[in-house]
Amino acid sequence: MSENVKEFTTHDFKTEVVEADTPVLVDFWAEWCGPCKVIAPVVEELAGDYEGKVKIGKVNVDDHNQVASEYGVRSIPTLLVFKNGAVVNQIVGAVPKERITEILDTVI
Repeated sequence: MSENVKEFTTHDFKTEVVEADTPVLVDFWAEWCGPCKVIAPVVEELAGDYEGKVKIGKVNVDDHNQVASEYGVRSIPTLLVFKNGAVVNQIVGAVPKERITEILDTVI
């Protein structure tokens, strides 16, 4: 993971994501997930593109399945966009960068 992409855990999810002052994009993923590996470079790019505007991070569902379960993540990769503590958008699957950019642009 790059320095711009945070790793969120069960322990810090509330403070890092729910209570964040800026919008947050959370990538729910796992090591064994092929589509997750496809979208990972896109998430890295977005972290650079939106630095200072959107916090971007990942949750490993194998290590932190309580968070994934709490937000109804049933397939991975799932990207959730949070604003003011609430999920405002959801993307499931490996989608083009342009699709994610369109969504992020609506929350900043």
